[in-house]
Amino acid sequence: MGFVEKLFEHGLWHSRFMILLAVVFGLVGAVLLFAVASFDIYNTASLVVNTYATHAHPANFHEAVVGGIIGAVDLYLIGIIMIIFSFGVYELFISDIDPAKDENGHENQLLAVHSLDQLKDKISKVIVMVLVVGFFQKVGQTVFTGALELLYLALSITAVAVGLYFLSKVGHHE
Repeated sequence: MGFVEKLFEHGLWHSRFMILLAVVFGLVGAVLLFAVASFDIYNTASLVVNTYATHAHPANFHEAVVGGIIGAVDLYLIGIIMIIFSFGVYELFISDIDPAKDENGHENQLLAVHSLDQLKDKISKVIVMVLVVGFFQKVGQTVFTGALELLYLALSITAVAVGLYFLSKVGHHE
């Protein structure tokens, strides 16, 4: 029974290398998101240059520019989530990332992950930022017709600000 148990445990331990699929495709996803966001910024810049070169300002020009840039920021943030995820699961299941350490062996804390909870916290903070950016993108596209709608806007912005304040306080007490 010892041989079978040893063989099984050896195979079970090495099965963690399946995580490499998540790492590699997480990085591929990040690269794709960064590329798409960069093309969005390029297209927005082209719109701005063409608009000012031809002196023809479409009615929704400012909304299109702001929407294009905010949309790109949103994609960049999601790409960052994918990078944090890839680094984190690699460090947790495969190995420490040696190039992330300086010459004294001190680890860069930006992407360092030592537990699943720490990975979850890092990812959730970026997800909150994605949601905040998405919220402001939607607000920028909304047409307000009355005072009550503007009050709701003010209350929702206040709620987002208070939420971000408390999120930053939790981050400093870890």
